[in-house]
Amino acid sequence: MTTSSFAAGAYASMQGMGTSALLKKPASVGGLDGAGAGLPDFSSLVSKALESTAQSARQADTQVGKVAAGRSDVVDVVTAVAESEAAIETLVAVRDRVIAAYEEIMRMPV
Repeated sequence: MTTSSFAAGAYASMQGMGTSALLKKPASVGGLDGAGAGLPDFSSLVSKALESTAQSARQADTQVGKVAAGRSDVVDVVTAVAESEAAIETLVAVRDRVIAAYEEIMRMPV
């Protein structure tokens, strides 16, 4: 079960993924409805999510190294590891939802 601190960390990790661009209404282009005009595609959102998760893991590793060298506080390590865990949990939850949506689409009659 996740706590409010994990939810806050997940929200913070989502900020760097470009999700705010999904809320923008695309402009009409040349008489077309403009679907997809100026919006990031799914693969770029996934790659940004993966990079964000990898960056939080690298930051946690850096903090662990600093504590081992005596240049940082243990609280910083715990915070970095918690942020990394929240980012991974968010990524796994999104993956599970995408797989469930794909399976639902595959069950639809043609």
